[in-house]
Amino acid sequence: MAGDSTHWMVLAFGVLGNVVSFMVFLAPLPTFYTIFRKKSTQGFQSIPYVVALFSAMLWLYYASLKPNTLLVTINTFGVFIETIYIAFFLFYAHKKAKIQTIKVLALLVVAGFGLIVGLTHFLVKETVARGVIVGWMCLIFSLCVFVAPLGILRQVIRTKSVEYMPFLLSFFLTVSAVMWFFYGLLLKDFNIWIPNVLGFTFGVLQMVLYVMYKDNKKVVEEEKKVPDQLPNQVIILDQEKLPEQIIDMMKLGALMQSEKITVASPQLHNGHEISKIQTVNVPPQPPLVQAAA
Repeated sequence: MAGDSTHWMVLAFGVLGNVVSFMVFLAPLPTFYTIFRKKSTQGFQSIPYVVALFSAMLWLYYASLKPNTLLVTINTFGVFIETIYIAFFLFYAHKKAKIQTIKVLALLVVAGFGLIVGLTHFLVKETVARGVIVGWMCLIFSLCVFVAPLGILRQVIRTKSVEYMPFLLSFFLTVSAVMWFFYGLLLKDFNIWIPNVLGFTFGVLQMVLYVMYKDNKKVVEEEKKVPDQLPNQVIILDQEKLPEQIIDMMKLGALMQSEKITVASPQLHNGHEISKIQTVNVPPQPPLVQAAA
């Protein structure tokens, strides 16, 4: 009776894990909608998606050795959706980001996964032993999936903005970690439950940071809009009457902070030499893309 109860609990947590993980894989959709709308990847990174693709492929290989149907279903979907995300990212990324993404793909997905499958298949003959080796690899790379957002966390703390850290992804990662933790614990598979302890910890940390800095996102967006609302201005300064002129220092300060430069050139006006100061638009620089560690 107790065995039947445990079996149903394992099945329940496995199904819930599939459902929540499905939502986890779909959580980045708002991020990619933003990329599509702005036709640019901006400060978003492809590394977490490449690592997630590799991890899903590795778990799929592990599930085929056990076998484990619930792991097969969710990781098959994971491979599919992560491939779409990466292709979408490559389409809108600038040249440097594309090259970086392709290098990581070649290193992990092509060389890394191909080497793992080849070595375990030809050097390890017993399926059980092969499953143990691949299971340890799954554990290590699952930790990498959960550690991957650390770069985003550092960016959030540094900029005090959650612009590039979607809340839905953090929330569903946390709930998913809880489901898979109990699934692995009841199944007595430490390769499943150990990495989800770290996943739960990082998920909670991301949500705490989101609550702390969520209001700063609006402030950053408003500051970005201010320079665009400032019109080009031309100020004529007569050197003979300069002491009598009053200059609006707030306007000059705003101009200095905007995406405009000030150019001064001497000209003649009513027989007097004057300095003509005018602002010239400068194209905005592309956002800084954080390099992979």
